[in-house]
Amino acid sequence: MTALTRPLLRGLLAMALLLALCGCGQTATQPPALDPEEPQGLSWDTLEYQRSLEILYAEQFTVDFYTNGYQKIAIGDGNRYLVVPEGAEVPSGVPAEVTVLRQPLDSIYLVATSAMDLFRQLDAIDAITLAGLDASGWYIEEAREAMEAGRMVFAGKYGAPDYERILDLECDLAVESTMIYHNPEVKEQLERLGVPVLVERSSYESHPLGRMEWIKLYAALLGKEAEAADYFGGLMERLTPILEQENTGKTVAFFYITSTGAVNVRRSGDYIARSIGLAGGVYAFPDLEGDEGAKSTMNMQMESFYEGARNADVLIYNSAIDGELQTMSQLLEKSGVLADFKAVREGNVWCTGKNLFQESLGLGDLITDLHTILSGADAPLTYLHHLD
Repeated sequence: MTALTRPLLRGLLAMALLLALCGCGQTATQPPALDPEEPQGLSWDTLEYQRSLEILYAEQFTVDFYTNGYQKIAIGDGNRYLVVPEGAEVPSGVPAEVTVLRQPLDSIYLVATSAMDLFRQLDAIDAITLAGLDASGWYIEEAREAMEAGRMVFAGKYGAPDYERILDLECDLAVESTMIYHNPEVKEQLERLGVPVLVERSSYESHPLGRMEWIKLYAALLGKEAEAADYFGGLMERLTPILEQENTGKTVAFFYITSTGAVNVRRSGDYIARSIGLAGGVYAFPDLEGDEGAKSTMNMQMESFYEGARNADVLIYNSAIDGELQTMSQLLEKSGVLADFKAVREGNVWCTGKNLFQESLGLGDLITDLHTILSGADAPLTYLHHLD
């Protein structure tokens, strides 16, 4: 996996756990890395730049390509990586703050569930041997099948990883969600054990299509850049006619009703709200901006929702939390007040499918669905269905 051998890693893990149980509070000493054999003249400063990855919308990562297959990657959280191609040597003089990733990356611990769909599109789910969800938690069929077949195993959630299992499978990269920021000691422990960590920050992208463009980053790591370029090019070919059309001016409210009777809505800067705009609509709550780092959703009382969405042209119920609705009567059981809404009276109410938020690349289809509804086109829908 890295320069550390498995027995040494196990011993280090045992020592770290013993220190934690004893409460001694001492900082574990990082074992010295084994110096790789370095070819004469190859260094960080002499790597020859070739080109940068073409990125249209994403702002949270960059990839620069160098001769002989080396890559330098920067992530929006300040972390930097050097990707070393299979069989190549690590250059001398790599800065201490740069994490070295050695290809092939074929034993990945994926905790950022939103990234699974990108690996699926790249036909690279076999590169993920450990996951932060068990089989029952996956809507993505290929991930569930891999776990049921034993090709992928559950290795604990972000806050409580199974370190021994991670080491047994010689994990060469942990892809964490931003939830790891709440448990920095986990990231530190993985790195101390020789497992590089990359935090998936697609949720920080300001443009909805920037979230999907993270497929290019994973493709660069896996040596599948051409596949990602073909996919994203096809996506843009399909969406460009929609993006270039004039806005319809129709208002859309996207929401669900909580168990306490409050209404959960997206903030106006959220990617769902912005996707509504890309599809040709106007989000019904344009002024719900939040402070940096604020959640993308918020709860409001029904009175406030009534005021902002009563005259919305379209209502979309988010089924991700409490399950899909099929009929208007099911919606009205949640709140009879909704019967007075324009969209309800005119029969323009829709519901999402539960798999929408795991299938990250489905955002393109969602934008297409929204445009179909707003334009009145007669076309099949992928993630939305009408409430009769």
